[in-house]
Amino acid sequence: MLENKNAIIYGAAGSIGSAVARTFARHGATVHLAGRTRQTLEAVAADIAAAGGRAEVAVVDALDERAVRAHAEGVVERAGSLDVSFNLVSRGDMHGVPLTEMPAEDFLRPVTTAITANFLTARTAAKLMSAQGSGVVLALNSGSAKGSPMMGGTGPADAAMDALVRNLAQEAGPSGVRVVGIWTAGLPETLTREKLAATGMDLDDAAREGLFEQLAGMRMLRRSPTLDQVAGTAAFLASDAAGAITATFVNATSGVFAD
Repeated sequence: MLENKNAIIYGAAGSIGSAVARTFARHGATVHLAGRTRQTLEAVAADIAAAGGRAEVAVVDALDERAVRAHAEGVVERAGSLDVSFNLVSRGDMHGVPLTEMPAEDFLRPVTTAITANFLTARTAAKLMSAQGSGVVLALNSGSAKGSPMMGGTGPADAAMDALVRNLAQEAGPSGVRVVGIWTAGLPETLTREKLAATGMDLDDAAREGLFEQLAGMRMLRRSPTLDQVAGTAAFLASDAAGAITATFVNATSGVFAD
């Protein structure tokens, strides 16, 4: 689906980022893996190369405007185009604390990080893609703008991203650029004890299994989405087969909410 396309994936060493990178490469894209830690990025690139794919690595802080621009312009200069940009950087969300008890710093961190990083990478990509007359900017969040208690700043962060996607799509559409988002949340493969603890949820293995069962029970399909399903959705949205889709979010939550 993505033969001869060049894709930048920010946060490419993370659980979702690496799954997306591998899927994009399997579908023929050259993936440009961007993140803050070279060692983990190179591990993903090595897996892709071993499977016959093409991957390049660059240390890029998605919150650094100059670094984002220099890297993206370099991709275009070397590869000839930038066809897909997907921001999957972590945001520092804090969960499990009522809003009335949450420090302002913990509430604001995901909002500030999400909208800043996504704005910088999406704006840079949209400029370059507009000049070439085509391209796809992708974004991902949990859909918590629909309402998610005990999720701190996640909902407001997601709401800001939702608005950014729709507004940028309207502005960049006449230049041939599509801007599309994916809603997904609670993928068991990503919810390790360490990652849960980082959000304020220190759960043992039994409690984690209980959480997974609870998450599955909240969904219309009574099962959680998988990494492969989310990555496959992203590959389709990045492809020419999805050429009529823009200014919207695809609900890949297995039916946590209807929209």
